[in-house]
Amino acid sequence: MSAKPPRTLKTVTGAGGVSETYDLAVDPERSTLDTALRVAALAEAARIDALFTADLLSFGAQGAIGSQEPLVFVSALSAVTSRIGLIATVSSTFHHPYNLARLFGTLDHVSNGRAGWNLVTSSLGEENFGPGGLPSPEERYARAAETLEVVNALWDSWQPGALTRGPDGTAVLDPARVRPIDHCGRYFSVAGPLNIPPLPQRRPVQFQAGQSDAGRTLGARYAEVVFTSLPTLDVALDFTRKIRGQAEEFGRPGGLPLIFSSFHATYGATEEEARRLVRERREAIDFERGRAQVADMLGGGVDLSELPLDAKLPESLLPDVTAVNRRRGRVDIFAGYARQGYTLRELVVAAQDTGHWAVAGTPEQLADAVEERFRAGVLDVIMLGGLADPRQHDFAVNGLLHELRKRKIVAGDYAGTTLRENLGLELPPAAG
Repeated sequence: MSAKPPRTLKTVTGAGGVSETYDLAVDPERSTLDTALRVAALAEAARIDALFTADLLSFGAQGAIGSQEPLVFVSALSAVTSRIGLIATVSSTFHHPYNLARLFGTLDHVSNGRAGWNLVTSSLGEENFGPGGLPSPEERYARAAETLEVVNALWDSWQPGALTRGPDGTAVLDPARVRPIDHCGRYFSVAGPLNIPPLPQRRPVQFQAGQSDAGRTLGARYAEVVFTSLPTLDVALDFTRKIRGQAEEFGRPGGLPLIFSSFHATYGATEEEARRLVRERREAIDFERGRAQVADMLGGGVDLSELPLDAKLPESLLPDVTAVNRRRGRVDIFAGYARQGYTLRELVVAAQDTGHWAVAGTPEQLADAVEERFRAGVLDVIMLGGLADPRQHDFAVNGLLHELRKRKIVAGDYAGTTLRENLGLELPPAAG
């Protein structure tokens, strides 16, 4: 039996195509995939493990347009890449599990086993999927849990040996090994089986975003990778301990789910340059607009228009997290900052990174920060940004990634041909 390879940090980058969407849309010489094609080529050359697409379902939410439809987007990228993983964010609140099983199953086929699904339950966009308002977080996560039960059962409805290669190279189907799932639950009734062939990975890699209590429970039960906002090491340690403790209670193997954090890095050739860049960024903040950003981080029901910037938030302004219907994990983080004594001005500064982990420094100093979390066991997958910008690409790839590879923290090449292999994930037990 071969020895298990040493643990290494896995890397992800945004697929691109968001900030330049309008510019690309009015340029007859380019498609809106243009930036993403360049990022995908750079990322695969740098042996980054996966491309990631976010999603927003409302016009004007966190930017003028949000991102384009993620599954179509990464499916197009599958044709111009061969090794890098393709992670699409899709909401379980506004999609049916039978369609989700077919969509992600098809992505896994067209990419030869490189598909990943980042499941979100959505905190906005309900006005486009009416009638009715946004369901409570508890109901959204209950629906998400049933969605995953159905989707996994559909992917597993093709049993081993159901489809084999015959002597002449054509497919041989054994219909007795393709089983209905006959699911009848609170939200869905799905007979099955799935009507596309068994998947290269059997199941795409399951990512999940959500940091509230309900979100953490869903991730502990189902997710192979959880995408989280963990701004400090203490927060990361607490979150990791809780979610892996819950995962063990569900009978899952140790070390699951993997912890995936976004890394908001300010690169400097020297420490002084990094400090200057941070200072310039803060000097450019519109603090009046920042009041609305902080209110949004606190759930959107807080009026900060009259509070002095250098005043602390009184307890009376802080929401009851359990009464908030949107992004409770983010509310918990910013309410915690307020209780620690942050002024409104300091909260506005923190809101620029929306509760994510932010570090400034030279590539070596940034690598120190990454290594600290990696060695502490609270960082397994890291999101690196900036590949579309030549200077940021140089710092990220030739600076930070190079330094992490020197330290043997990040591998120098892909481990296999599928996303599951490259992330070091074994197949979960078959449904049923």
